[in-house]
Amino acid sequence: MKTLLVTAGACALLTVSAPAGAEMMSADTPAAPANILLAPWTGPYGGVPPFDQVRVADLQPALEAGMTLQLAELDRIASDPAAATFENAIAAMERAGRALNRVGTVYSVYSSTLNDEAVQAVERVMAPKLAAFRDQITQNQPLFERIAKVYETRETAGLTPEQQRLTWVYYTNFVRAGAKLDATAKKRTAEINQELASLFTAFSQNVLKDENDGVIYLDQQSDLAGLPQGVRDGMAQDAEGRGQKGKWAIANTRSSIEPFLTYSDHRALRERAWRMFVNRGDSGGATDNNATITRILQLRAERAQLLGFPTHAHWRLENTMAKTPERAMELMEAVWAPAVARVHEEVADMQRIADAEKAGIKIAPWDYRYYAEKVRKAKYDLDETQVTPYLQLENLREGMFFMAQQLFGFSFKPVDATRVPVYHPDVRAWEVTNPKGELIGLWYFDPYARKGKRSGAWMSPYRTQERFDGDIKTIVSNNSNFVKGKPGEPVLVSWEDATTLFHEFGHALHGLSSNVNYPSVAGTAVPRDYVEFPSQLLEHWLSTPEILNRYALHYQTGKPIPPELVARIEAANRFNQGFKTVEYLSSALVDMKLHLAGAQQIEPDKFERETLAGMGMPAEIVMRHRTPQFNHVFSSDGYSAGYYSYLWSDTITADAWEAFTEAGGPWDKAVAARLRENVFSVGNTIDPAIAYRQFRGRDPGIAALMRKRGFPVPPSAPVAAGAR
Repeated sequence: MKTLLVTAGACALLTVSAPAGAEMMSADTPAAPANILLAPWTGPYGGVPPFDQVRVADLQPALEAGMTLQLAELDRIASDPAAATFENAIAAMERAGRALNRVGTVYSVYSSTLNDEAVQAVERVMAPKLAAFRDQITQNQPLFERIAKVYETRETAGLTPEQQRLTWVYYTNFVRAGAKLDATAKKRTAEINQELASLFTAFSQNVLKDENDGVIYLDQQSDLAGLPQGVRDGMAQDAEGRGQKGKWAIANTRSSIEPFLTYSDHRALRERAWRMFVNRGDSGGATDNNATITRILQLRAERAQLLGFPTHAHWRLENTMAKTPERAMELMEAVWAPAVARVHEEVADMQRIADAEKAGIKIAPWDYRYYAEKVRKAKYDLDETQVTPYLQLENLREGMFFMAQQLFGFSFKPVDATRVPVYHPDVRAWEVTNPKGELIGLWYFDPYARKGKRSGAWMSPYRTQERFDGDIKTIVSNNSNFVKGKPGEPVLVSWEDATTLFHEFGHALHGLSSNVNYPSVAGTAVPRDYVEFPSQLLEHWLSTPEILNRYALHYQTGKPIPPELVARIEAANRFNQGFKTVEYLSSALVDMKLHLAGAQQIEPDKFERETLAGMGMPAEIVMRHRTPQFNHVFSSDGYSAGYYSYLWSDTITADAWEAFTEAGGPWDKAVAARLRENVFSVGNTIDPAIAYRQFRGRDPGIAALMRKRGFPVPPSAPVAAGAR
């Protein structure tokens, strides 16, 4: 049983639902209204979401009816006169909430990809209601007492290791949500959660509005100087879609802004585009998020105190691999100093080029990507525009399928849209099978940007794998925001975007590989600072010769990427790591420091400015996610005090990649088998630290991470990402 959770963010898992399998409802379960969103999924593959029958008007009543159904199911579990057992308590909860989970899948898809004013109206009404619903579950004392009884006897009741782990998960989650609080504290916790839910919705809707409404139109060819043809075509297509045919649009999304900042020769336009993007949620107008952030931080601090933790950060990290904010900070600070030192070197290289060109400037944030590209070309004879023509989106997708086949034995076959309905014409679906030809699940792909779709890239599980009551197959989706070019022409992407594509596909393979019994511990349902490890690891296969030689084909000539160009890509592998690390890590450090501040009154802009200054933030870089637009942290509790997770996971990733390089290379069958068996297939049925140790034979340390980024390796690793 999972309650509805939406985790937004640039590279996030969007957890929307638990199982959608067979109904387990008794005769006295309240009858559901005639709403297609509540009905069991029908059609092939064990049923698929009825996207072709969705009406936004059905979302709110379906959510409300689904909550009523699930509460009735849980009340029956809580009032069962029989002694509590795993089967009548824990397993019964896994069977509850099926109707709501199905509604939640559709609701979250619309919230993240088709978010118009009608959907936003539903969000504003339902956010506090869903928060109250979750509290009704975790504050159900008879239900918690039954869970606790199973928990107390879990090691002596003949349960399997997976059943013991699942019982621990339920008990821990209830306690962390306040199940042991007194009535007054429970009431206040529920009030806080409802207010937070409304604030999260307001925050994300403000950012989305700034992204939707923010656009710069160019109407002269001279304004396009430096831009590759593919970028120009995408801008023209975007402008035409906005009713501005004959112009070029710089949209207020990362997928549009970053290429412009990289290639545009017009410094004034770069600055204008940069300011538009970094000031999302910070305009001082109706969409300004600063007051919302202040209130969110106050409420989180109060809730943490009620739950018995000194700060929100301590509460969030208790149930992670890091365990404490101090351990997470130890890792971040170990990497921060060498990353900043590398930035100073990178800026010096860029300034020399600017001076040689007699630009008469001092490198500013809107110059960094532009001059970094010049340095790349000068140092490594590598121009991103040389690489992009070989990176066709559809070919890269085929390359991902090849990787999945080689490492996991999965095959992908496109599904006819008449058999599997989709929610937008851009979306396609594939069936996934194992080497025996047996169905593993379905994979949906939604690659293009559009109005109402949040920016960034993410993976969503529509249905989680399970088999305790029947063999239920996984359904997942990958979502991106690539800018469409001219109709019929291939979409070309940057190396960074290609890396993100492989990353998010890693999340999908994590879900598709799941081979457990119970859905609440299946697939990607692992601690936040471990979930990014499998996806970050899969990024490495993009640069392998086997992928590049087969799938990096020039969009005009069809010829594979030349070996000498691949060699230059490999030589430049550690290029710009100072920028990439500081851009990310500044966001992670500010996130953690905000949530370690406790109950003090926070002025977000001032706190951000002063904290960065105290850290020695290079003036030439801005946080990857400035506080007023930090959806990871303020559109839900998802990555709050947890944005460090990407670095923690990358520590493990770097070590795991060396397991391949120390063996037979990226395609080593034995290492891949260990990876599937101990990481991708086990979900949260085992402690991640133990699972990784079984894969690698030891805990990871920081040395591999530092080598990966080209930073000096400390004499002794200050952090080991395993258990302590």
